[in-house]
Amino acid sequence: MAAVSIDRVHKSYGSVGVLHGVSLEIDDGEFVVLVGPSGCGKSTLLRMIAGLEAINAGDIRIGDRVVNNVAPKDRDIAMVFQNYALYPHMSVSSNMGFSMELRRFAKSMIDSAVGRAAATLGLGELLQRRPRELSGGQRQRVAMGRAIVRQPQVFLFDEPLSNLDAKLRVQMRTEIKALHQELKTTAVYVTHDQVEAMTMADRIVVMHGGIMQQVGPPLEVYDRPANKFVAGFIGSPAMNFFDGVVAANGAGRYVAMGGDVRLPIPDNSRAEVGRRVTYGVRPESIRIDADDAGSVPASVEVIEPTGLSTLVYSKVADALVCTFTMERPDLERGQPIRLAPDLARVHVFDADSGERL
Repeated sequence: MAAVSIDRVHKSYGSVGVLHGVSLEIDDGEFVVLVGPSGCGKSTLLRMIAGLEAINAGDIRIGDRVVNNVAPKDRDIAMVFQNYALYPHMSVSSNMGFSMELRRFAKSMIDSAVGRAAATLGLGELLQRRPRELSGGQRQRVAMGRAIVRQPQVFLFDEPLSNLDAKLRVQMRTEIKALHQELKTTAVYVTHDQVEAMTMADRIVVMHGGIMQQVGPPLEVYDRPANKFVAGFIGSPAMNFFDGVVAANGAGRYVAMGGDVRLPIPDNSRAEVGRRVTYGVRPESIRIDADDAGSVPASVEVIEPTGLSTLVYSKVADALVCTFTMERPDLERGQPIRLAPDLARVHVFDADSGERL
């Protein structure tokens, strides 16, 4: 196992910049997830760690060694790809042990390593099958088994679950997390799925436009987003946003929206009167039919029961608001209601920079 250090790394293709001075320290044994929309640079950064992409500037270290000019095969890493990358003419056993064969290990050692990995991943009965005879989830297990057999210092995962159906994705992300807890090997995982990031990571790295927007434990990023982009990207359903101007009266400061709507803001916010801001509150942090002094009028638009919970979409002025509740409210389209945000969970962002206030 080894730590990974990324120091002021830049990457561009011609005149197009992809990564802009990214720096990140990944501890030995840590599971770090790079998350962000398509084109944010997360897969490029992973491929640079693997040695599959050249670095324009900066350094990448695995352990104590700078690996900028080290070939991928000599970096002591193992990569699990989105498309499995299995040899179709080889059995599961041969696919898993192929890297050891290339390094001329004795057959007894290869068989022992493959057997241990197969037992860990529940592949013992599939060792003689070809990839075409396996399901998508089984193929991904084989790809992970091949990585385990290498006994690398670092595991790299490039959106490994994106080709699986929803149910299998949930199962596989649980298995990957359990596997990491057992092996305790450093892992860097790339995904665009923020639910995967929240449920699997020790730390999340949120990326946008080739820049790291925020780094931290999942719940810290969720509860204290550094800017509007992070707030909107992390969380499902997404955070509600309202644009307005900070004003004040005898009861305190509020955000003035259209239609005389006043949204109360917390006392610890740095938003001063007259400032243009974006007001953010998550769906689960809004109560329906609240008589609080800080509640605002709304009208019901759409109700989405999911069984376990209910999503209620309503209009506040011209803004559509999503509210999450564990209840099954008896509401109809067009019905007037009142909504009260939990002031302890309200976020205020500068309208121009998007930074948290």
